[in-house]
Amino acid sequence: MIILTSPHYTLCNVYSEVYDMRTNIVLDDELVEEAFKYSDSKTKKELINTVLDEYIINHREKNLLEIKGKITFAKDYDHKKMREGK
Repeated sequence: MIILTSPHYTLCNVYSEVYDMRTNIVLDDELVEEAFKYSDSKTKKELINTVLDEYIINHREKNLLEIKGKITFAKDYDHKKMREGK
């Protein structure tokens, strides 16, 4: 077990176990209701986790689009050959 403390925080890492982070926030009720219309989520917690997942996925894709055209492959690079495992 590793415990680091300071006047501002306490960090406790027990064998790399992950703990839920509890946070209290004020949400816009209209936004939450509209988000529920587009989601299969049953609870606000489930809805917020879904929204965070989608936000991360969208930004990862955006970052990939930013590098489009900036990567050059070796002339002898054959992506089809790699797919076949040859």
